[in-house]
Amino acid sequence: MIEVKDLVKQYGNHVALDHLNFTIEKGKVYGLLGANGAGKSTTMNIITGYIGATSGTVLVEGKDVLLEPEETKKRIGYLPEIPPLYTEMTVEEYLSFVMQIKQIAKERQKKHMEELLDRVKLQEVRHRLIRNLSKGYRQRVGLAQALVGWPAIIILDEPTVGLDPQQIIEIRQLIRDLAKEHTVILSSHILAEVQEVCDHILIIQKGKLIASESTMQMMARVASSQTVELIIEGTEAQTAAVLAEMPAIDTYQLALQEDGFCRVMIESEYTADFRRALFKAFAQADLAILQMNAVSSSLESVFLDLMNQPQLDEETPQEKEELQ
Repeated sequence: MIEVKDLVKQYGNHVALDHLNFTIEKGKVYGLLGANGAGKSTTMNIITGYIGATSGTVLVEGKDVLLEPEETKKRIGYLPEIPPLYTEMTVEEYLSFVMQIKQIAKERQKKHMEELLDRVKLQEVRHRLIRNLSKGYRQRVGLAQALVGWPAIIILDEPTVGLDPQQIIEIRQLIRDLAKEHTVILSSHILAEVQEVCDHILIIQKGKLIASESTMQMMARVASSQTVELIIEGTEAQTAAVLAEMPAIDTYQLALQEDGFCRVMIESEYTADFRRALFKAFAQADLAILQMNAVSSSLESVFLDLMNQPQLDEETPQEKEELQ
């Protein structure tokens, strides 16, 4: 449905996108993740035709965004982080204006208006000025304009930013409903939101794609390891000696809390619960476990782990020295 091929975007000496490649398949919700400045918004702006690329191509249903901009834009609905609203218009006036811009046939506009208002639940505010609406309703109006013409692809940039918890729940439900009939690309800093709503996750770092996996695959990384927090009545040396004899332990971090007590974070790749083995090991060493907690992992831990990994094409300090 969307093919991004060797995409490069430069602003002077700054490289925002560095030979980016990925494919978007029909009928899925894609989560686009990355730190601030990673290139997420730039990528979305190029796909939608808002800005041009320095090099590379973007194909939307086989059509080049650069060569056939009108055809590709018909296939995409876009909600930027700040919705492009005319606040002096009523909701109905604004959506009518957008329909004219998108060249919706006049005989279709009345029916299409009712469909849009029903889909995003705006019927009760249709005659109100947009400036008088809450932020949640403004987001709904922004979603409605993105849906004008029922485009096959919906791109949402931070659709729940600044909303209250109830509004966030409502917008997420709208996104799930949209996914039944549209392909959705969602950019969000809320990792729990991406984990809950998306089928596939793309992670960008410094303009490069560093991960592209289904949400299930991404979460399988979490399921394949576990972290346990312990507070031991003993010294760091005593605690380290016990852990050194346990093959299930991959890594651990010691931090002395106060005299005679030690806090330790233990990580293991074993999927089986190893807390019973920990209890037995410390009991045999005559060290009391005062507290034991299984630390729940999430997409956030996977994301941070990927972001902190050195990239394959990054120069090592030795390579940099040799180049100088």
